[in-house]
Amino acid sequence: MNDFKPTARSKVKRLPKRGHYDRATIYAVLDAGFVCHVGYVIDARPYVTPTCYWREGDAIYWHGSSASRMLRHLGKGADCCLTVTHVDALVLARSGFHHSINYRAAMLFGRAHKIEDPEEKLAKMETFVERIAPGRWPTLRPVNKQELKATTLLGMEMSEASAKIRSGPPIDDEEDYALAIWAGLVPIEMVAGAAHDDDRLAASAKRPPHIEDFAHLGLKRR
Repeated sequence: MNDFKPTARSKVKRLPKRGHYDRATIYAVLDAGFVCHVGYVIDARPYVTPTCYWREGDAIYWHGSSASRMLRHLGKGADCCLTVTHVDALVLARSGFHHSINYRAAMLFGRAHKIEDPEEKLAKMETFVERIAPGRWPTLRPVNKQELKATTLLGMEMSEASAKIRSGPPIDDEEDYALAIWAGLVPIEMVAGAAHDDDRLAASAKRPPHIEDFAHLGLKRR
């Protein structure tokens, strides 16, 4: 698995020691999340749209309504920038200047393509649902032709990518370590809570095992 080669766009310039270009690190950042932000330009105006995403191999995918301006524009092959960020801890230093956040972020550049084949589109929709809640797809009503038609699915091969990660304790000025001021980390994690039944749940509908996993075990993303 070859590393990504830094480019003029993907190279981390500010605090370059925090930059990573290996696929394992970048893919770990991507696989830990559900929501990305997609940046693009339409008629010389910049836009950034949050959307759900998932990764399959060396490609990343996102989908939405066929009426989406973003999806219609990017489906024509326009350049875009996709980012994913996770906050891991608040970094509380001995001075306001050195307060920070521990984070993991990935940035991808490329051009998306539209997935047209109905069978491929359906298979990738299944991958998306299974990524959110493993075991759920077989329990659902099948997707109908109109729903498939109303959904636009984009994919982007990853050719330019980098990650930037901050971890560890506060970094204070050397003379400030002697001050009687508390400093340290406040961890932040994304964890699923107990499931709540829908108010219109059919009387015969029982909570399936894959939902019980959420309710009793919780889901932690790192």
